[in-house]
Amino acid sequence: MDSVYYSMCSLFKQLGLPHEPEQVDEFIAHHKAVSDGVSIDQAPFWNDSQSQFLKSAIEDDSVWSEAVDQLDARLRY
Repeated sequence: MDSVYYSMCSLFKQLGLPHEPEQVDEFIAHHKAVSDGVSIDQAPFWNDSQSQFLKSAIEDDSVWSEAVDQLDARLRY
């Protein structure tokens, strides 16, 4: 079975956010404050749609889950 990989830029595009590499890095630098014990989808800077998308990606282990996991790691202290 072929695996599908979505990049961080693709994830940001899917979330409706600026998605050029520099813009992704800037967003992460500005929002790098998700503390331990807080699920990425519960971070206060997502809108409802973004939060639901992230939650579904994690729960369903979707094709987006690897990119979401990478984003999660980069947003931690």
